[in-house]
Amino acid sequence: MPVKIKAEDCVGCGACEDVCPESAITVDDVAVVEENKCVDCGACIDECPNDAIEE
Repeated sequence: MPVKIKAEDCVGCGACEDVCPESAITVDDVAVVEENKCVDCGACIDECPNDAIEE
């Protein structure tokens, strides 16, 4: 199951995008997860400074 972005907490810093090994996250104003690419590794959860990503 892919991770979920809590848009209200995301500031669009791009930390999750940089650490994603599958390039499943893109950031414009907020992060967006491409569900078909996400392997639920949790790297983005650990990297997010705002706790804006959850399983």
